Amino acid sequence: MISSAQFLGRKILVTGASGFIGSHLCRRLCSVGAEVHGTSRTTRAGHDVGIHWWQGDLADTEMVRKLLTTVRPEVIFHLASYVAGTRDVNAVMPTFQSNLANTVNLLALANDVGCRRIVLAGSLEEPELGDPQAVPCSPYAAAKWAASAYARMFHALYRLPVVILRIFMVYGPAQHDLRKLIPYVTLSLCRGEAPKLSSGNREVDWVYVEDVVEGFLAAAQAADVEGQTIDIGSGALVPVRTVVEHLVRLINPQVEPLFNALPDRLFEQVRVADSARSHAMIGWRPETALEEGLRQTAAWYERQLREGVL
Repeated sequence: MISSAQFLGRKILVTGASGFIGSHLCRRLCSVGAEVHGTSRTTRAGHDVGIHWWQGDLADTEMVRKLLTTVRPEVIFHLASYVAGTRDVNAVMPTFQSNLANTVNLLALANDVGCRRIVLAGSLEEPELGDPQAVPCSPYAAAKWAASAYARMFHALYRLPVVILRIFMVYGPAQHDLRKLIPYVTLSLCRGEAPKLSSGNREVDWVYVEDVVEGFLAAAQAADVEGQTIDIGSGALVPVRTVVEHLVRLINPQVEPLFNALPDRLFEQVRVADSARSHAMIGWRPETALEEGLRQTAAWYERQLREGVL
């Protein structure tokens, strides 16, 4: 855990602050006494006490310039993103604008204004560094890959203090995109419905959201890591089918999931985090076992259903 003294009173900017990881990160930063500024595409007035909200599109140069010159953040956590694993051509432009154009805009203006550290959210979907024949598996992966390349360029040419975290498959409470696997399966089981799934054979490196938050905080203060890409994952592969079967045992053993009801998605990536390197570089390792993380996640969704929120 990060001590409060290291962020107490510091001005921190979190882009994509209303998203899944961003909202958890903002709560953690508020809890340690940081002055948290968050961006969102939609109005957030009255929400999330303790956060100073800024509304706008990060691809808007004037909006970002005003934000940075007004706030003058010491640390920027850049999580704003259009998250879509679809291979559909209609995803090309939204992912380009929301994952690449906004990142380049933020990096360029942060270079003008200056800050102590920028932590960029990369993705396990990005091709491996050093593979000359690598091809991104989706428009999202291509945009994330290009954004990471720009970040490395900004560090190499302009000495921008940016660190890239390659985030693996994050799960946990309050993931509001209910199409994602764990929320979808959990809510289906709570309602007594059989979730419709693909084969479930894909092996995935799962990492609990609160552990990911700690990884961001560690990357914000670690020394001599600028320009590096660091994995934030468990370091272990667990098949989708295993996770689904564990949720069935936790929530509703009477329901039989419908595996193979949907086709497997093309070019699914199977990658495992180099957690030993991450620990060596930023002193971080995940603390939450998969079974415990799934238990906490399932309990959160069950509570939301009981309270009529979902």
